[in-house]
Amino acid sequence: MDFSLLKGKFTKDAVRQINPLVLAFVGDAVYEVFVRTYLVDKNRDMSVHNLHVKAIKFVKAHAQSEFIKKIEKELSEEEMYFFKRGRNSKSGTVPKNADVQEYRFATGFETLIGYLYLTEQEERLNLLLNTIIELQITGGI
Repeated sequence: MDFSLLKGKFTKDAVRQINPLVLAFVGDAVYEVFVRTYLVDKNRDMSVHNLHVKAIKFVKAHAQSEFIKKIEKELSEEEMYFFKRGRNSKSGTVPKNADVQEYRFATGFETLIGYLYLTEQEERLNLLLNTIIELQITGGI
């Protein structure tokens, strides 16, 4: 699959103009693919159902809320700006299995991931995602 047609499409200024819920939409997908790929790599013979159960531990609102709280102090001013934009956005819905504060923090987390992805900050995105994996493995979450 060739993603090169997307290279350079989004400047930081252009991304600032995008609705934070749209950034969260992208960030959710990027994070989900990262988690699924990581889990398949570590559990190549596991059933799809069991992979899904493991993935939920990473992608549910509670987990994302905890992750962002653990890495919040490591965020740059620009990253914090996007996290807060997502966290403070009114989505109109809250899943029945998450409380409002967790859901908002999770939305901020996904907005940050979307921002880093669209602005092609791969090194920073990898650092944060690897930190999250370490937190999950070591029981820091």
